[in-house]
Amino acid sequence: MRYRIMRLMVMFDLPVETSENRRNYRQFRKLLLSEGFLMIQESVYVRVTTNKQSAALLEKRLAKSAPSDGLVQTLIITEKQYASMKFLTGESKQDVRNTNDRLVII
Repeated sequence: MRYRIMRLMVMFDLPVETSENRRNYRQFRKLLLSEGFLMIQESVYVRVTTNKQSAALLEKRLAKSAPSDGLVQTLIITEKQYASMKFLTGESKQDVRNTNDRLVII
């Protein structure tokens, strides 16, 4: 089986006016963290997957648990596309989990 490393990016804008909205926001954010997503910006999370099929399955799993209010969007991109991201201001987080190296020694 040939692996083509992909990234699944989740971007969301959820309402937080009511206590139920805030609870839904917290539950969705905890779900993303438990699924292995990293926050790259507020309300923008990303996760590495082994191929496009596993990214699509993860996307379907998230869709089942996404809050009905607000906006949740996903984008599947290749590792090469993700690595070409430009920083206009600020700088990238130097997190070993966010690297595109094939071998990471901890």
